[in-house]
Amino acid sequence: MPIYKMEGKKNGKQKYRVRVNYVDSFGKAKQLDRVAYGLDEAKELERKLQASMCDVEAGIGMTVSELFEEYVNVKKNETRESSLDTSSRIISKHIIPILGKYKLKKLTLPILQNWKNEINNKDFSITTRQHIYAELRALLNYAVKMEYLPANPLLKLGNFKTTLELEQKQEMDYYTADEFKQFISVAHNCALQAQESGNYFEWNYYVFFSIAFYTGLRKGEIHALRWCDIKNNLLSVSRSITQKLKGEDRITPPKNKSSIRTLQIPKPLLKILSEHKERCKQFDNFSKNNLICGADKSLRDTTIQNKCKKYASLAGIKTIRIHDFRHSHASLLANEGINIQEISRRLGHSNVEMTWNTYSHLYPREEERAIKILDKIV
Repeated sequence: MPIYKMEGKKNGKQKYRVRVNYVDSFGKAKQLDRVAYGLDEAKELERKLQASMCDVEAGIGMTVSELFEEYVNVKKNETRESSLDTSSRIISKHIIPILGKYKLKKLTLPILQNWKNEINNKDFSITTRQHIYAELRALLNYAVKMEYLPANPLLKLGNFKTTLELEQKQEMDYYTADEFKQFISVAHNCALQAQESGNYFEWNYYVFFSIAFYTGLRKGEIHALRWCDIKNNLLSVSRSITQKLKGEDRITPPKNKSSIRTLQIPKPLLKILSEHKERCKQFDNFSKNNLICGADKSLRDTTIQNKCKKYASLAGIKTIRIHDFRHSHASLLANEGINIQEISRRLGHSNVEMTWNTYSHLYPREEERAIKILDKIV
């Protein structure tokens, strides 16, 4: 760490430059220049900078913002792009503005509790608050892994707690078979009316919701479906589309290995797809590589949700989220007593336990099923 004499004085003291050479957490050589007046002051500054850089190299002088920057760079090679985008958005919006300036070694329990209080004071659902907590926990767990912290202080405070009222608000929603028939009938009529005016595009929304209900696919998986994915009445799921607020949509692998699957297409959906394909063939740009819903570009999520609200309102039924059509598919099968392993396979879950934890409350208890069978014996 050399000290350089410079031209200029202040209050009679000579001007000096103190240069610090250090290696950041990525192993890159960097420099830091500071100015001091007076040789003794320059030497003292050199001593302080040397101690500070030792802290930086050890990680303990790192701020939460700096940790976040490193965390994102590392996770780019380990996490699906859509998942990393979600994490980065949550951390940037709800963690960095409050905690970003703090050094890791200064993250005391009172500071973290104040952060929790600020999040609690916002009008967030309990699920949203718990997701925010999970992202901060993961970020600090990374700091522990890199030995920047001896332990994760957030764990002592625990996650945001639920109340019975909040738990009731976050119950999943779904359409029964009868409700879906009402919904999709309205969607069909809207598409017919649009076609009479020369607008065939409305059919894409009718087909989208049909696929969602009859297959339980995630919306990104539906967005990525192409006509070439249908062979011998089977539907192959091998990709997903992540929509970007800025820039082009990204084609990615599905959520996990189990999400790459082949599903037999139910007869009602097969008819819907066959009719839609014939409509699409009327246009010059038709190709087997076209998207089933949208042809050249996937339908916009916001527009799909708006269509969902419109159809539900016209049908006189409740409005559910796009993802709830996936719940509707699983709930229908569960209520009919379909094996939980088959439901898990159709949904592309990584394990049956995930499916069971989500839908077990819909599944008939074995005792009840046994009694129903015995009651039929006369």
